[in-house]
This record gives sequence, C-alpha cells and structure tokens, in this order.
Amino acid sequence: MNNTNIADIYSGLCIRLKSEMNSEGFWTGELSSSALSTAVAITALKINGNPDDCKIINDGLEWLLRIINDDGGFGDTPESLSNVSTTLLSYAAINYCQTNGNGAESIKRMKEWLALNGIYLDPESITKSILRFYGKDYTFSVPILAMLNICNVIQRESARHIPGLPFELTLLPQSLYRFFNLRVVSYALPALIGVGIFLLKQRNSKNPVSFLRSLFIKPSIDRLNSLLPESGGFLEAIPLTGFVALCLIASNRPDNKTVTKGLEFLRLQQRKEGGWPIDTDLSTWVTTLTIKALGKDLRKNLDEEQAGRLRKHILALQYKSVHPFNGAKPGGWGWTSHSGSVPDADDTPGAILALLEMFTGSEDEINAILLGCEWLTELQNKDGGFPTFCKGWGRLPFDKSCADLTGHALLAMLKSLCEIDSMPAALRKRLTISINKAATYLEKQQIKNGSWLPLWFGNQLTETKSNPVYGTAKVSIYLSDCLNLNLPDEKLKNNLSVMLEKAHAYLIVNQNTDGSWGGEKDVEGTIEETSLAISALAAKDETACLNGLQWLDRNSGMKASPIGLYFAMLWYDEKMYPMIYYTEACRRLLIK
Repeated sequence: MNNTNIADIYSGLCIRLKSEMNSEGFWTGELSSSALSTAVAITALKINGNPDDCKIINDGLEWLLRIINDDGGFGDTPESLSNVSTTLLSYAAINYCQTNGNGAESIKRMKEWLALNGIYLDPESITKSILRFYGKDYTFSVPILAMLNICNVIQRESARHIPGLPFELTLLPQSLYRFFNLRVVSYALPALIGVGIFLLKQRNSKNPVSFLRSLFIKPSIDRLNSLLPESGGFLEAIPLTGFVALCLIASNRPDNKTVTKGLEFLRLQQRKEGGWPIDTDLSTWVTTLTIKALGKDLRKNLDEEQAGRLRKHILALQYKSVHPFNGAKPGGWGWTSHSGSVPDADDTPGAILALLEMFTGSEDEINAILLGCEWLTELQNKDGGFPTFCKGWGRLPFDKSCADLTGHALLAMLKSLCEIDSMPAALRKRLTISINKAATYLEKQQIKNGSWLPLWFGNQLTETKSNPVYGTAKVSIYLSDCLNLNLPDEKLKNNLSVMLEKAHAYLIVNQNTDGSWGGEKDVEGTIEETSLAISALAAKDETACLNGLQWLDRNSGMKASPIGLYFAMLWYDEKMYPMIYYTEACRRLLIK
C-alpha cells in the first residue's frame, strides 16, 4: 500500500465524515442501544400506568427478548458479553412487563445464567447474594434491589434488608458532603434521593427516626426538581432518569416535575427498533474528535460558512456561569449540546483544541480558550493528574486522575500557551506550573512496559477488562502533538520524548500478527484500537502502520466495538468512532 492508496482511502473517509454532519452544522453520532437502559425505561413507563405508553413498553420488551445472548444473559449492548447488572435489571423488567407469558423462556434462561454466576433468585437469598456479589459498592446493588422490589421479584418486606440511602443529607451545602463520606455526590444525587425515598417508604417503619426522616421527603424532592435540566434527563442518562422516576412513582410521588419531565424524556429517547441508548448522544465529543481528526485538512473539507457555523456552535456550548447541577465554575464544556450535560476534563481540552484548529484570532475565540484553560488548572488534582468532573480524593471515577485525560489537558494547555500571544502573564505562569505537574503525573503513571491505562474506556476481551492499547495510543498522540509545538523548555521536551519512546515500544510489541491492535497483544483487533495505534506510530514505524492499515482495509465495514465505559462502568459503542479514528490514522500517515 503506497501513499496514493492511502490518499484515496483518506479522501473517501473525509467525504463520509462530511456526510455525517447534521443539518445544524455539527456531528451528532449515534450511541448503541442498551439493554440496561431499555430495562429501566420500560419499567418506569409501566409503573406509571399510562395506557398511551403500551406500545412503547411492548416495543422495548420485544427488543429485549430479541437480543438476549446465547448464554442466557444480557450485556450492556447487543455486542457485549453478559454481565450480572444488566441481566438482573433485564430479568426484573421482563418479569414485570411481559404479556401473556411471552418472556417466560427468557426468564428461565436468565435464572440459569445468574445461578452460574452465584446469584440465586429465591426470595430468601436474592438480597444477600446481590449484596455479597457487589460488596460495599452500592452504585449497582441498591438500585437493582429497589427495581427488583418494585417489579415484585423480591418481596415487599425485603426492603428492610436493602441498605438505606441518606437522601436527606443532599439538603446540606455541597461543601459539607465530605464530612458525611458523600464524595462527589452531585453526580449520584438524583438516584440518592429517588431510591432513598423509595426505600424509606417501603420499610414503612413507625420508629421516631423514620418519622423524622420522612419530614425531609418533600424538601428533598424540591431539591431534585431544582436540579432537573430542561430536557428532563439527568445527565442526559436514560438509566439514571428512569431509576429516579420509577422510584418516586413507587413512593406515591408521581405528580411532580421530575417524574413528568423524566417520563417524557424517556419516551422521546426510544429508538425505532424499540431499545434505548445509554445517553442522548455525545455530540460535542464526536464533533471535536472529528475536527481534530481532520486537522489542517478541515479547511479543505468545509467551506467558510460551514466552518463558521461549527466554530460558533462550539463557542456557544461553553458554560459561562456556575453549573446548577454540580456547582462547576464557568469555562468548561460537556459531552453534548443537550441541557443535561455537565462540564468535564476531556471535552474541555477537546473543545479548546478544536477552536485552535479553526482559529481566526477573534476576541470570542481567545476569551473562550483562556477561560477553558483557567477552568482546567482549577480542576487539576494534587497529584498533578486531571480528573473527569471534579477535584477530589481520587478514589472514585468522577474525581480520580487518569492518564488519557491528563494527556489531553496537557496538550490543550501547552498549545494554548504557544499559540495565544495575548495570554495574560498570570495565566501563562499558572499554565506553566500546571503543565509541568501534568507531565510529572504522566511520568509516574506510565507502567514499566510503557503503557498507560485509560479510565472511561476498556476492552471486554482482556483479562482485566482494561484497555492499555487505547490509553497508550491516546496519550502518545497527545505527546507527539506536544513535541510538534515550539517548546522552549528543553527539560519538558526531553521528558515527553522519553515517555513517548517507551509508549511507542509498547504499541509495536502489542500489534497482532494480522496487523491489527486489540486491547492488548493477541486480543481480537478493532477498527478503533488499530486506527489509534496507527495514529500514535505514524511518525515512528512505517511497517507497523502499513500492516495495520492493510488490516483496516480488509475490515473497513465501520463496525463499532463496545470499548466505551459510561458513568457506572456500562459498556457502549459509538457509530462515529471507527470512521473518525480511521480518518485520523490516514491523515497522520500522509503527513509523517
């Protein structure tokens, strides 16, 4: 395969990418449908009892019955391996929503699969077995048990064995949450309130403590209503919104804004085939990924009017005031243009880099980039790494530093420092300190074999479900781009070069014999992982890259793989990922 072949492939991919642009001038993408989302959504609509929802519920039920895995379990997507969480919630939903016993065979198969995994559904042992399976992590176990209770899979009185959730503590100022061990509770707050109220009501206890707690139900629901985004979907997430709605309805609290708007949100999110995605979309994320994939060639593929609309869209999505959901300061970007999004440390550097790629020097662009950089410096953890949403203790996914986000933030800050001449001296100093801390963090986090692990991406086929190829490729791309800047700091340049050399060696060693890359050596390759590895090695190893490109050419059906991990570690795939990463791989090979 020569440069002419690569150029032809690249040209075709650019045309396909441009064709995916929506009528508003940006990219929406499409998340995979999710069995877990579908199970929670149809249960919430079923318990609400609106006869107009019968077709929606039945379509969702039929979709679930069609996509059960051969082993009798359910995975998060139709392409995912079976897991306990999704199988339990699908079991509850099918049991509750089936008509004329049409789910009986699937229920039998799920019982058998769960038993093989140590979960027994008899009334006396189910609560204990689920709590034992998940341990102290109530993220899955308590909502699952609440839904099983609501769906009559377990007896009403079993609610007393389910750990309670302190919903009333959410009325305290966020600054006090840490004293009650409620770390980054703002992201779990809707479920904490909804499920917590349900469990209190189900226990129906007459003791003084329960009576006192019941006095906080109304103000807690008022607090919940105040956090509801215009779309009606908390974090634009179908499972979270569904859990809250069904628990409030089951608590005899159906007539409030959160339930009404939440159910309407669920109705609008159903796909034609009957399923629901895990979230509305990742439009901001896939848009900035596309802009960065095209790089300087963006101007060749879009005319001035299209580029102007795209630039205006990204500028409009920056949060200019304190975010009502989590109290985040102005300056960040979230993952979607919809109202349930919150700012994070992957989409913010993505937006900054996209604006720099399309930079015209306007005051609006400069102000947005500088505010975004300032937002990033304030989010940085003490260890020098960047968390996803909030500075914190580093113990939970929401506040834990991670390598791929840190690499992304490092590039965004460094490129802004190099290209924005009018940057104030005070911010320039802050960025320099932040950049050096981030580089030190990456140096400490690089594993001896040269790899880095990502936080929100994995691979179902690796032994640990982690994805060192993805993490290493992503960080390598960021470091390569840093080294292509005019860096005045020789020590920083040397440190980045040393890390990059080790990372390149890891990627070369972990290429499969067929030319592809999977999550690690000898794991089945995907378009996403192979494309990212090629982008990382484009200027390093031509032979490895060409072998990878030949594999891509043989497997260019653009089938997306479930490599993404959502908030509660739920697998998803995104239709745009293969196309975006393949395009970037070709571009980087052509400019090497």
